[in-house]
Amino acid sequence: MAMAMAMAASTTNVVRNPKTLFLIWSLCIIFFFSLLQMAIKNSATSSTSSDSHIAYNEQRSRLYDKMARDLDEKGAAFLKHGETSQSLSLSDIFTLKEDGSVTPVLKAADPPVRANVLYLSPEYSLPISDAVKHVFAPYFNKAIWFQNSTVYHFSMVHASHHITPVPATESQIEAEAAAVKTAVRSFCPLKIVLDRVVLTSTGVLLGCWQVSDGTDPVTIRAKLRSVLPHAPEQQLSCMLHCSMTLLFFIRHLQDSLATLLFQTSLQRFFDKTPFFQNIEKIPDDAMQLFHELVAKLNNKLHGSQAVVSELWYVEEYDVLALALDGRMKVRRFQLGCKSTGK
Repeated sequence: MAMAMAMAASTTNVVRNPKTLFLIWSLCIIFFFSLLQMAIKNSATSSTSSDSHIAYNEQRSRLYDKMARDLDEKGAAFLKHGETSQSLSLSDIFTLKEDGSVTPVLKAADPPVRANVLYLSPEYSLPISDAVKHVFAPYFNKAIWFQNSTVYHFSMVHASHHITPVPATESQIEAEAAAVKTAVRSFCPLKIVLDRVVLTSTGVLLGCWQVSDGTDPVTIRAKLRSVLPHAPEQQLSCMLHCSMTLLFFIRHLQDSLATLLFQTSLQRFFDKTPFFQNIEKIPDDAMQLFHELVAKLNNKLHGSQAVVSELWYVEEYDVLALALDGRMKVRRFQLGCKSTGK
């Protein structure tokens, strides 16, 4: 009891001491303002990140609008054996087999292409692939090339590509991969939303995505360029390419597709082939058909969400190996989301 009274008296003396009270209040004020500054800083960082996403997404939307007009403005160049988006002719990369199916022509890449791509896992790619096949396969049978859904990807930066080859020794390649691996540790997983599906004039069906959270592809691309100083200057547009998933290549050889389209006017009366058996109204031309199929696919896939948490450093030993199931060597890196260097 006496001890308790002594402690109470001591506490009273401390409270009555002006210097002690001043010190206590000063510490409280400092602590409060420190917390306030941290909150403001975190809020500002979050706001800046959010503003960046909004700005980049708006730029992507404008590019997607332009891409959506590409087919109407340039026409279906792929029906005339035109070039792909990578300046390769269709006859260079595809051939038509006797059974009418399209098959890739694999050619060695010398030197191998070295690509850095964000990888879309099968958890998200398989449902997309199934939807694409469900919409397109009944209309074109074998005259179509579906990209392997286990390697859906978003191209970021090429350390070497077929347009501007950058030869490298094995030790230089290992050094590149190590530099990329270090950079990837600062990238946070991306939460993405499918904005739309677009069919280009070169015959490529693309998934156009927006970023809702994580390290934006613009930042990823800039960081990779900084650790790959010898990378070719000529790269696909950052805002365009890093925001899209290549769903598959549509490669129609002219003769088979011309026959297919000629038959469309007869299908409403004769249901003897599988190409148009699910069509309610047969379009008068190919362009209308393409627009209808893309619209149907958009109705199925718009708003689909995914998380991207892995980056691949890929050596493609065949031209377009990722797209054509060619030979390649893959180094897989997890996005680490470390605060340093982000």
